[in-house]
Amino acid sequence: MVWFVMSAIAPFLLTFPVLAQEAATSGGFNPQELLRNALQWVDGLGVVGGLVFIGIYIIATVAFLPGSILTLGAGVVFGVLWGSVYVFIGATLGAIAAFLVGRYLARGWISQKIAGNQKFAAIDAAVAHEGFKIVLLTRLSPVFPFNLLNYAFGVTGVSLRDYALGSIGMIPGTIMYVYLGSLAGDLARIGSEGQPTNATVQWAIRIIGFIATAAVTVYVTRVARQALAEKVSEPVGDQEVRL
Repeated sequence: MVWFVMSAIAPFLLTFPVLAQEAATSGGFNPQELLRNALQWVDGLGVVGGLVFIGIYIIATVAFLPGSILTLGAGVVFGVLWGSVYVFIGATLGAIAAFLVGRYLARGWISQKIAGNQKFAAIDAAVAHEGFKIVLLTRLSPVFPFNLLNYAFGVTGVSLRDYALGSIGMIPGTIMYVYLGSLAGDLARIGSEGQPTNATVQWAIRIIGFIATAAVTVYVTRVARQALAEKVSEPVGDQEVRL
C-alpha cells in the first residue's frame, strides 16, 4: 500500500528535492549548507533557540529538506536530552503538516486514479484499520524515506490520530542520531567525512531497522491479504465480487 502510493505521488512530491539538487550542483541552493547555517544561527539565540529549531524542522520536513543534518546538529547545539526532545517535536509536527498536505491536496487526485480498483480499496481499508501499528513499524524502520512517507500516508485511510500516535516509533532513532551528532562537538563536522561515529550505536540502528522492516512487510501483507479476502467475498446482489 505504502509503496504503491509513494510511487504514484513521487513525480509530484519529488519536485522539491530534485530542484534543490539541481540548484546545488549549479552552485546555487545548497540545502545542507543552508540548514547548517540555520543551526549556527539557532545556537546563538539562547533560550528561544529550541522553539526556532522546532519551526525550522517543521519547514524542512514539509519542503523535503534533509532532516538528518538538523537531527545530528541538534546533538551539538542542545545536547542529547534536549536535542532529542526538540527533534521529536519538530519531526512529529512537520510529519503531521505534510500528512495534511497530502490528504487535502493529493488524496482526491489519487482517488481518481485508483477508482474501481478493489485490491487497492481493500489494502487501503486494511491500512486504515491497523493504522497505528503500521505507522509505528514504518517509523522504526530507516528503509522507508521519512519525508515521502509523510505524504504517502496522507492519501491512505489512516486516521490523523493513529498517524500522530505512531510517531513514537521515531524516538529510538531520534535519540541515537542526536547522540551521534553530539560526538562531533562542532557543527562544521556534521555530515562530513570527519564526523565521529560510534560503532555500537550504528549497529543498534541497523538491527532495529532490519527487525522493523521485516515486521512491517510481513504485517502489512497479512492484514492486506485478509482485507482483500473479505472484500472479494462480499455479495453484490446475487453474485460475489471476483477479481
